[in-house]
Amino acid sequence: MLITRTVNAPRHLVYRAWTTPELVRKWWPGRRGEVTVAEMDFRVGGAWRYVMVAHGEFEVAFHGTYQEIVPNERIVNTEVMEMPGAPQDSEEGAVVNTVTFEEADGGATTISIRTNAGSKEVRDMIAQSGMEGGVREQFEIIEELAASLA
Repeated sequence: MLITRTVNAPRHLVYRAWTTPELVRKWWPGRRGEVTVAEMDFRVGGAWRYVMVAHGEFEVAFHGTYQEIVPNERIVNTEVMEMPGAPQDSEEGAVVNTVTFEEADGGATTISIRTNAGSKEVRDMIAQSGMEGGVREQFEIIEELAASLA
């Protein structure tokens, strides 16, 4: 799966919003809840974990490890959904996300998220989860956050 969006903010500020736990708390849930945990050991081999309580009062949690970090350009990480019985509920079944940050015209930034789900079953589960709308909300908030950091 590939999701791409251009936001009206400089690349270094978008990257900062993506890699700073206090800022991740603001954008990661989109407009669908509140982050209760945003832990990041932001280095290759380091782990991350995000937990949110959705408006429906249920908890959603994900974790993974960083495989590659190129400052202001690219982050590659695994992602595991913490739900018993989820198709990718362990590191060996983790999806792999590659996030790139590219400068665009007018000081904007194009963010691309390529997700390798590893199987059709996991890809379909992700596609049917409502993730697309949530990511759209995340990008809107990142744009607002990055503008406030300028």
